[in-house]
Amino acid sequence: MRLAIQNLEESKIREVANAGMGRSDVLPFWFGESDEVTPEFIRQAAIDSLQSGETFYSHNLGLLELREAVSAYMSPLHGPIGAERIAITSGGVNALMLAMQMLIDAGDDVVAVTPVWPNLTAQPLIMGAKLRCVPLKPLASGPDKGAWSLDMAVLLAAITPQTKLLIINAPNNPTGWTLTREEQQTIVAHCRKTGTWILADEVYERLYYEPTANTCAPSFLDVTVPEDRLVVVQSFSKSFLMTGWRLGWLVMPPAMTQHMGKLVEFNTSCASVFTQRAGIVALQRTAEVTSRVVAHLKACRDTLVPLLQALPGVEVASAKGGMYAFFRMAGFDDSLDVAKRLVAEAGIGLAPGNAFAPEAQGWLRWCFASKDLQRLHEGVERLKKWATIENLQRRS
Repeated sequence: MRLAIQNLEESKIREVANAGMGRSDVLPFWFGESDEVTPEFIRQAAIDSLQSGETFYSHNLGLLELREAVSAYMSPLHGPIGAERIAITSGGVNALMLAMQMLIDAGDDVVAVTPVWPNLTAQPLIMGAKLRCVPLKPLASGPDKGAWSLDMAVLLAAITPQTKLLIINAPNNPTGWTLTREEQQTIVAHCRKTGTWILADEVYERLYYEPTANTCAPSFLDVTVPEDRLVVVQSFSKSFLMTGWRLGWLVMPPAMTQHMGKLVEFNTSCASVFTQRAGIVALQRTAEVTSRVVAHLKACRDTLVPLLQALPGVEVASAKGGMYAFFRMAGFDDSLDVAKRLVAEAGIGLAPGNAFAPEAQGWLRWCFASKDLQRLHEGVERLKKWATIENLQRRS
């Protein structure tokens, strides 16, 4: 067995969730998914596909109809993106791994902006790369206290001509941090000089709550040309309520697409046809799904964050994008221990901050994608009661 695999850390998020799964008294906010079921018309498209007998392989790159639907969906948001730049994948995580396999050799220098979903830092290690992390930092004062920000000078200094790949996730899981258009332009210009590829995880781009003409977060696709060294990962999971369907896509330079098809063949052969049929309908009827999902998630954020801010000793900022409140409580510095205790003693399931990076130790991630806003109120009440009792016991 490869040493790199033996040395991989198990998911701390799963470690917490495994302790509470199956308990009806636990409110689960640990995973990055809504508790709302995929819309009926998307589910029906998959049923119709199966009933018509579409149980065979498809093209490695995905059904042409789906690639064209992705092109039609993305082009109004980011300018013309032809189907020749698109590959359909078996989920966003599969898209990320395919991109890593395409771009990284063992020993390559890779830079990642953290905290970040742990798969993004584990995958380069699986490939045998040398990973260096550039941490975001929470603001210590001001109206946005607790919001995370990037020191651009530190990032640019880390990216050298020896750096093969920059991995960046914005809007960010778990912090909600989002790049500005100007920051993206700066990063692109620097990576052009160093010859560094950019792998942009933009699966949360539609879950963006700031005023914008395009109803999405700034994308690297907006500030690049098709031939730039840029690969963008997208997914149906978040904004289409399709986490369990395992359907995503990649946008890449046109010259790469044929080679990506070969790589898909040696990984999964193709995404299943019935899930692709569901994806086509989801894209064609996106106005019926995504705008409602985003509006509801904004209501969830605007419900949860003030409730947390009202708790003594809690530091949290309102995220610009994503589906998470990332917060810390004064005096509770071991994220994993606190998360496990909250499951056992308070019936709340949260993700520990140190699952995302060492610098997020002491922080907790709360997925606020809840169909029922009352669940958020109930969760905060449980957290408040637990913290109050814990603090009283510490003083006695």
